[in-house]
Amino acid sequence: MAPSLEAPLEAPEAVEDVIANPQKPSLAICASAPKGPDPDIPIISARLSGIKHKILVLSGKGGVGKSTFTALLAHALATNPDSSVGVMDTDICGPSIPKMLGVEAETIHVSGAGWSPVWVLDNLGVMSIQFLLPSRDDAVIWRGPKKNGLIKQFLKDVEWGELDFLLVDTPPGTSDEHLSVNSFLKESGIDGAVMVTTPQEVSLLDVRKEIDFCRKAGIRVLGLAENMSGFACPKCTGQSDIFRATTGGGRGLAAEMGIPFLGSVPLDPRIGMACDYGESYFDSFPDSPAWDI
Repeated sequence: MAPSLEAPLEAPEAVEDVIANPQKPSLAICASAPKGPDPDIPIISARLSGIKHKILVLSGKGGVGKSTFTALLAHALATNPDSSVGVMDTDICGPSIPKMLGVEAETIHVSGAGWSPVWVLDNLGVMSIQFLLPSRDDAVIWRGPKKNGLIKQFLKDVEWGELDFLLVDTPPGTSDEHLSVNSFLKESGIDGAVMVTTPQEVSLLDVRKEIDFCRKAGIRVLGLAENMSGFACPKCTGQSDIFRATTGGGRGLAAEMGIPFLGSVPLDPRIGMACDYGESYFDSFPDSPAWDI
């Protein structure tokens, strides 16, 4: 049996009242605040106890290739047959991981142990709201509480089993989804977050905010990766700068913020092609300069 989504969440009158009258206190909202520890936290911790490393993939701005980087990283880790990898897509309103991993037509199945991930390979599984949608083109028009509820359900009910890595792909910015993931995973342990940026200052500006968010939330920043750092010619393998770094790029920002610089991923047309077809870029193009990261 496959789980299904309920109707889109309607805004409570109390929330609409706050929007219309931002200075007016709302007793209804205050009364609905959590009264104590979330009883589901121990359940989540127990469910994820077999996962060795939990890593968030973050970016300040949309369009920098964060989900592409997550898919590349998942495939790269899964090239080791002794490693088991999971990807949890928490971009509720814009899920793209299933497409990039070639499983967007799949559905979720429920067993006595919980929700079963969709397996891309024997050692690479994925969970996403995309698998719950009646049509791949259906929009998800949800407010924060309903998004948070689904993220909690992913963490509480998905039976990952034993994994070496769980990569959590997140939406851009610092929104409800980020706060929820951090809150729910805090007790089970997050190894940290990988930041993804492009060389331009307009992207770096938002990554600074994302790093500040992590520090305030107590999330360790594992490092920063620069995506689309230069055009890699598929013919001659030479590289040329397309988006020139005006203020030092990702490497300069990493030095400025005191975090490790993980490397650069080139702007390679074959990466986009592999994502469109849901194929492993590394299997298709083993000579790619993207391996260098």
